[in-house]
Amino acid sequence: MPGSLIVWILSALLTLGALTQSWWEPKLAARGVNTADWPWRWWLLGYPRVVLRMRLTWRQLTLLNNLSVSHRPTGRLLGDVVVQGQALRPRTPRLRIARPTRNGLTVTVLLHPGQTPAPYFAAAGAMEHAWRVYRVRVASPRRGFVQITVIALDPLTGARQQGRTDPSELMAADVGTLEDGPAWIINLRRVPHWLVTGATQSGKSSLLAALVRSLSRQRVALVGIDCKGGMELGLFGRRLTKLATDRPQALVLLLHLVEEIRERMALCRAEGVRSIWDLPETERPVPVVVIVDELAELYLTDGSREERDEAEQCGVLLLRLTQLGAALGLHLVVAGQRVGSDLGPRVTALRAQLGGRIAHRAHDEASAQMTLGDINPDAVIVAQTITEDEKGVAVYASGGQWVRARSHLVTASDVAAIATAPAPADPFLRDRPVPVAVQKGGTAP
Repeated sequence: MPGSLIVWILSALLTLGALTQSWWEPKLAARGVNTADWPWRWWLLGYPRVVLRMRLTWRQLTLLNNLSVSHRPTGRLLGDVVVQGQALRPRTPRLRIARPTRNGLTVTVLLHPGQTPAPYFAAAGAMEHAWRVYRVRVASPRRGFVQITVIALDPLTGARQQGRTDPSELMAADVGTLEDGPAWIINLRRVPHWLVTGATQSGKSSLLAALVRSLSRQRVALVGIDCKGGMELGLFGRRLTKLATDRPQALVLLLHLVEEIRERMALCRAEGVRSIWDLPETERPVPVVVIVDELAELYLTDGSREERDEAEQCGVLLLRLTQLGAALGLHLVVAGQRVGSDLGPRVTALRAQLGGRIAHRAHDEASAQMTLGDINPDAVIVAQTITEDEKGVAVYASGGQWVRARSHLVTASDVAAIATAPAPADPFLRDRPVPVAVQKGGTAP
């Protein structure tokens, strides 16, 4: 049965379902199924149109982008001369049935023997133009197959959502929506440390607020370093276990956190485990998430020896927390407009330890390159296309993969509710003040 006929049969069934909606919708609602969020317009109109366009243009698309193959050689030997020619009777790869999603579709392509996915990656842009869709993503989930994901419309435009149901997994936070529809989940157990960059008014504060809102409902200690006088993180009030609003306070707090790491190391060593997550839940210390807003304020100095030593110590302590904290339940989320070597010699080493990257709109290519350049060069290009009107939109990258996303909207009432929520009891093994002595040369204890 031709694929296009199957598509039209499915469309007819969907039309029949829409006509009988008044009969079956109450029955589904009684069973807890909410049909109001189903993308009816896309399923009934957009999906058949895009699939038909794919079928009509697939052969020509594969020919123009070298996706077709021929079983005959493209060269012949005439005497001692090899004559090159075009492939005769090229065979197009087989396009399987497209499966609809909430705002697009996915389709699998069977590769011919000898083909690799590389030409399909290069042809993604041609597919977008031929099928007139917003974006095409190509992946190869298993040998011999290529999976093409089509996003028909940009889901990150329009009104911003105010949040969904929080994930049940500890240290996982629902902070927004990915461009292909699912929730944007930042899982600190999988990727322990994160870097968030972007220009002023690009959405960094909204993302941090969404992260705090989701984590505030869990048994997690939130620690803030906001050297802009606490104007951003200070809004979360008593939910923050500790808050530093200038560099001297931040230095004391970082020293305290390093001491906490040592205490947790001793605990794991005594129990014979490698991580606090191997401890029984009743004996496990409370996980700590350290949020640093505007990292540059920790490193910029007026040139005096005292401030240089303070900045050097802060850099050393932050680096130590990233290197040792993951297995001990201490995680860093570092935000700033620009996180480059111009801030100091320790910044590059710190950035290398932050495996999760989130880049909002940037003023220049270098800023996006600092965040995403070592993940994927295509992600750098996409980050530069974010406009001033797309507040909250960012490129989210982790583990070599990237995707566009948009953070949830956190209202003033949400912030007020967070500020009155109590912090978890006893987040630290030993809660005591740590004496600060800025040493010459900027070395930390």
